[in-house]
Amino acid sequence: MDWVQIKSWPNAELSRRIQGPVHRWHVQEAGQGKTMLLLHGAGGSAHNFRDMIKPLAMQFHVVAVDLPGQGFTQLGARHRCGLQAMAQDVLALCAQEGWTPEIIVGHSAGGAIALDIATQVMSPRGQSPFVIGINAALGEFPGLAGLLFPLMAKALAAVPFTARLFSGASANPERIKALIASTGSELDPQGLDLYRRLVADRDHVDATLLMMAQWKLQPLLEKLGAYTGPVRFIVGEKDATVPPTVSLGIAQKMQDATVTNLPDLGHLVHEEQPQQMAALIIQMVKEYEAAQRPS
Repeated sequence: MDWVQIKSWPNAELSRRIQGPVHRWHVQEAGQGKTMLLLHGAGGSAHNFRDMIKPLAMQFHVVAVDLPGQGFTQLGARHRCGLQAMAQDVLALCAQEGWTPEIIVGHSAGGAIALDIATQVMSPRGQSPFVIGINAALGEFPGLAGLLFPLMAKALAAVPFTARLFSGASANPERIKALIASTGSELDPQGLDLYRRLVADRDHVDATLLMMAQWKLQPLLEKLGAYTGPVRFIVGEKDATVPPTVSLGIAQKMQDATVTNLPDLGHLVHEEQPQQMAALIIQMVKEYEAAQRPS
């Protein structure tokens, strides 16, 4: 998205651009204390956390980034939009800026990126980061869909003008409203308009298509059974994008993972009830920290 639009973007006063590594990043940063990294899902941006950043910043040093090519982050390399590459590039950004995330919160595909990052780093105290996955996208598409979806995404991403056609056809307010409703969530007019602005941007859509085309989940899934770090999944029971059973199935295979179900909320649970989500995240972190203290 054109940087001139940042003036009318949520929490614009917290925004800044960072050159490299690889990409030109858009970051929103606030607060002091332990660093909490916020990662949005495919097709979103840091705006997904717009009403959570400031409440969380009262307790933590909060860093929310736009993923490569999405939102206001300018894509520096088209081949670095997959899960593993984005995790590596976010880690490199953190290293460049001197951030050591002790808490990583990821929504949907951002939940997978959060876990991939967590398997590679340690906190200053020698512990794995505390990961919170909100409707984390950790399920492979079954059967024929598992074969066709990545092939279709690759074909769309390779065709010139696909992003322009898609963004032009899909940015209609009524189509955006229907798209959001299909996730099981309901957003207010401002939330819907922010997605309209994203979908209307050709570069944002192009990067989202590239992300889907390059997405490879299996290498991460193969690591999770041996991962010993703390993971807390939050699931909206009305999620129509990632079935709630996905988080439960993954948690059962992990060594320190639990699932919290939230009734009557969908895939965008953190946008539907941001205050409730911020309070729940703070509570989860505090409970974990209290459990780690010597008795």
